[in-house]
Amino acid sequence: MTTLEQTVAAIRPADPEALAEARAHQDRLTKPRGALGALEEVAVRLAGAAAVSPPPLPVPAALAIFAADHGVHAQGVTPWPQEVTLQMVGNFLAGGAVANAFAAQVGASVTVVDVGVAADLAPAPGLTISKVAHGTADLSLGPAMTTAQAVAALETGIAVARDLVDQGARCLITGDMGIANTTASAALICAFTGEDAAVVTGRGTGVDDETLARKVEVVRRALRVNALDTAANRGNPEAEGAEPGGEDVPGGASEAGSGLSALETLAAVGGLEHAAIAGFILGGAALRVPVILDGVIAGSAALAAAALAPDVADHCVAGHRSAEPGHAVALDHLGLRPLVELELRLGEGTGGLLAHPLVCAAVRVMHEVATFDSAGVTDKEA
Repeated sequence: MTTLEQTVAAIRPADPEALAEARAHQDRLTKPRGALGALEEVAVRLAGAAAVSPPPLPVPAALAIFAADHGVHAQGVTPWPQEVTLQMVGNFLAGGAVANAFAAQVGASVTVVDVGVAADLAPAPGLTISKVAHGTADLSLGPAMTTAQAVAALETGIAVARDLVDQGARCLITGDMGIANTTASAALICAFTGEDAAVVTGRGTGVDDETLARKVEVVRRALRVNALDTAANRGNPEAEGAEPGGEDVPGGASEAGSGLSALETLAAVGGLEHAAIAGFILGGAALRVPVILDGVIAGSAALAAAALAPDVADHCVAGHRSAEPGHAVALDHLGLRPLVELELRLGEGTGGLLAHPLVCAAVRVMHEVATFDSAGVTDKEA
């Protein structure tokens, strides 16, 4: 079996006994039942994922920022030059990005992974060079990746998750960097949910109306040429479609109803960092270590991971809901409730980092708060 196949096979759904025990324990704590709202469900979710109640404290945390470039940048979907990807990698490594500040605040380590930056990077502390390609092909003209490249990127993410857990991480946080990656994210969300490109495509780094309209059309064209368009995105019926390669690959059919496998769908319209983040999520789930998802890039990658291994969502926590409209669609499809909504649209792992203290607090309640019996507090009458 390949690393990807072994990882998918190792993922188990939330343990029903641990879920039931965690819910019962929540009800015995010295507080009104349900008084902690969504935090109670977070603690229960982590118990089910770990198959033990109370679940382990999700500390220390490790952020992995997967960086890659995108061929679709040539379609004018963003005003930012492609070299900003490389420049921001340098900023992460120098400790100067928002993600670095937030990671320092919560005590998370930061690992930067070059999975597909268009330029070659020199070795540096905190940098993992696992380049699969120098960026993707233009997804609006055909498949962004071969399935072999998608598998290589997935397995890079799996390896990073394993390494961080081996080094002591007990919570993984997704991060990303890639100019034009919200275009690929929108295409993935359309492909895996069947939603209209106009609904899920957002302004990314803050594009104007003209650029947004171009971006929506680029997403629709990508879906058409890669045979992933559904009724919602079927614009020009005479547009020629290009089918990705049909080699034998793991993963069931895409939920968009195209007939393509999940892996082929990811390869057709995803980015190298999307594939690596999907692998990172799969790797954490296989090890029963919780994964806090960041924004729309992570949400779209999680859709791909869930299409490969449906039980993976049981091991994820939605850190926040970003300002990108497709993120809400992705989270709804995954059945995840975001912990924070601050209109963030930065990426890098920032929303996931901000949510980490809330996840820790939810679990700490399970470990430290007394029950009615142990505290000698009278419970309410049944």
